[in-house]
Amino acid sequence: MSIDIGPEVNGHNVVERIDPRMTLADFLRQRCGLASVRTGCEQGACGSCTVELDGVTARSCLTLAATADGSTITTVEGIAPTGELTALQYQLWRHHGLQCGFCTSGIIMVMREFLRENPEPTEQQVREALSGNICRCTGYQNIVDAVLDAARVERDRR
Repeated sequence: MSIDIGPEVNGHNVVERIDPRMTLADFLRQRCGLASVRTGCEQGACGSCTVELDGVTARSCLTLAATADGSTITTVEGIAPTGELTALQYQLWRHHGLQCGFCTSGIIMVMREFLRENPEPTEQQVREALSGNICRCTGYQNIVDAVLDAARVERDRR
């Protein structure tokens, strides 16, 4: 049995026939060609598969694609449609918070939501918000510094 779903993905309407058991991560990678959506643990623990689903972060490895029918999905590919890096992306690059890049997309999506809700975070708040994302390369300090600088840049723009 297959079903049709029609989410909006990064500003584009997508209609696909899928197996009802397909995860959102597999849908985004296999059907939409979005390589930023990574499946590290496939248990929701590492955060690499994080996307925005109707404006709220979601672990796409734990979400069935069928539940996203009619929803708006944003991945890293959709946050800078003109190609210009966001403040967060730029600061991650500047602070060398990227390393291998496997976890970066999930971290960007989580920190994007975090900074919308908390535009003046402390270092401890950033660390707590990052606690659901596993990075095996950076030791987190560069990521924390990048998030704090991105928050400053965004505040200065206002």
